[in-house]
Amino acid sequence: MPGAPPISSSQHIRRLLRHAQNMQTKPDISLPADIRLLIDTFYEKVKNDEVIGYIFNDVANVNWEHHLPVMYAFWEFLLLDNADAYRGNPIQKHLDLHARHALKAAHFDRWLALFQSSVDELFEGPSAENAKFRAFAVSETWKPKFDGPFAHVPADANQ
Repeated sequence: MPGAPPISSSQHIRRLLRHAQNMQTKPDISLPADIRLLIDTFYEKVKNDEVIGYIFNDVANVNWEHHLPVMYAFWEFLLLDNADAYRGNPIQKHLDLHARHALKAAHFDRWLALFQSSVDELFEGPSAENAKFRAFAVSETWKPKFDGPFAHVPADANQ
């Protein structure tokens, strides 16, 4: 929120606990700190996942110190209407990765399941539902670009 003071991690944790204790419900996604918590939780699952973890850890060799802030910005752009948060071309980065290791529909399905379960563990409300829908839309839009009869085939795939 423009002009709002930054919220510390301990304030954010207290806020989440207050919601859990007082209302027995989860907060909705409304602050950059919420996005950070969601993305950190999600990528901890990804790193350790038997289906897609190796893609991030071994194939892409993700630099997490660089990648996580980019993901915070991407999801702030999508969920908090922060138009200045993200500038990038995520599809090209994934096409580059696909040229090194084929990304399949099952990889996107697993990514989506991990993301949506992370949202459900931490949040509820309209923004949480929007986050799950946006992740679904990304997954369903990107799957045909990587897997199936109309997928992008890397130039060296036939060698």
